[in-house]
Amino acid sequence: MRTNSAGEGRTGMRVVVVGGGIGGLALGAGLRRRGFEVSVFDRDTDVAATGGYHITLDGRARSALRELVPPDFERRLLASASALRLRDRDALWDRRGRLLGHGPDLGGSAGVDVDRVTLRVLLAEAVGGDLHLGRPVSGVERGPDGTPRVLFADAAPVAADLVVGADGAHSVVARHLAGGPTNRPAGLIGFSGRTLVEDLSPGERRRLGPRSGLVVGPRGAALYIGFLDPVGKPALDAPELRMSVTTGPTYIWGAMFPESTATDALRPLREGALGAALLSRFRERGWAGRTLEVIARADPHSVAAYRFNAASTRASDLAPWPAGTITALGDAVHATPPTAGMGAGAAIRDAADLVAHLSDAAAGATTLTAAVARFEAGMRRRGGEALTLAMRTVRLILATDTALGAAATALTTPLLAAATRLRH
Repeated sequence: MRTNSAGEGRTGMRVVVVGGGIGGLALGAGLRRRGFEVSVFDRDTDVAATGGYHITLDGRARSALRELVPPDFERRLLASASALRLRDRDALWDRRGRLLGHGPDLGGSAGVDVDRVTLRVLLAEAVGGDLHLGRPVSGVERGPDGTPRVLFADAAPVAADLVVGADGAHSVVARHLAGGPTNRPAGLIGFSGRTLVEDLSPGERRRLGPRSGLVVGPRGAALYIGFLDPVGKPALDAPELRMSVTTGPTYIWGAMFPESTATDALRPLREGALGAALLSRFRERGWAGRTLEVIARADPHSVAAYRFNAASTRASDLAPWPAGTITALGDAVHATPPTAGMGAGAAIRDAADLVAHLSDAAAGATTLTAAVARFEAGMRRRGGEALTLAMRTVRLILATDTALGAAATALTTPLLAAATRLRH
């Protein structure tokens, strides 16, 4: 019996994964480790050419990842990750920089933060030669015998026993299955960037501290500031294994505004021009200068804009198709705004669950269709949970953009700040 690089026997089942993001690569790595014949196709030509926030992996996501990759992979990931338990408690500030409150104590947390680039590069390494870059999939169909296959604009179709769409919010696979889009704009436009802690003024370094936090103001303006320091606050002190893109204390931030004609006009801007326009938009809403320093002193090359998309929060609306030999996972099914930090973790958990059910089918314990049905049932629950939490924050931000919400925000934040000062 032939074995793969992980030393496990081949199952005889062929799986094609469309999309090489976090979920698709996690699935590819897990299938390869379990002895499946797998191919992962992605349009990108470089896995390191990806943006977005840092990624938070909670205990459930870490447990799922351990099922998908060899132990050495996890050691390298932890050596390149920032431990939540070593951070100060998260904070909530108002637009003038006044402290409104703290998040829960993270001292016992198993969660870690890691660069999206670092995680994607490590997962791509675990997939190895089964990852095919520069191969955008144009569609999916069934052949004359009913076998699913993926289509390319410039190459012959590739058939498989199972096709899995892990191609994100604009998934061609999920659209094929659902007969239309599986998500819609959430109402917010996001802007992200990276700022070294050492580039901030001493006063702002003290105020922000080694923690993540959220700043909320009237008229739908919000700023998430995520702290990442895999060297100074590593989840695993193993310098010989470290490969993180972030090599010093860094704030990876995300600004949010309600989608509008004026906000949409910022999206085509790039680098310094986008950063300047973003600062202007915050100042128009009365934000104090110090709360904007993290944006003003960001690496201009890191600043980017993107739209938040969201699937339905009702689990029954997710994956609205009969189970079969074509399925999807992650944002292709339950597109989740980054406002709860659960999207990537949910995709990894999807991948681990699908690998487990496919292993049962490969062993003859169940049929392929029944395995996919059980996977999709679990995915609906996971996706619904992540979406419900993420959309709470989205709705809170959008509520401040109404006349009543703006007035309430402007009135209550000084009171909360005063109460916080009294408590301390």
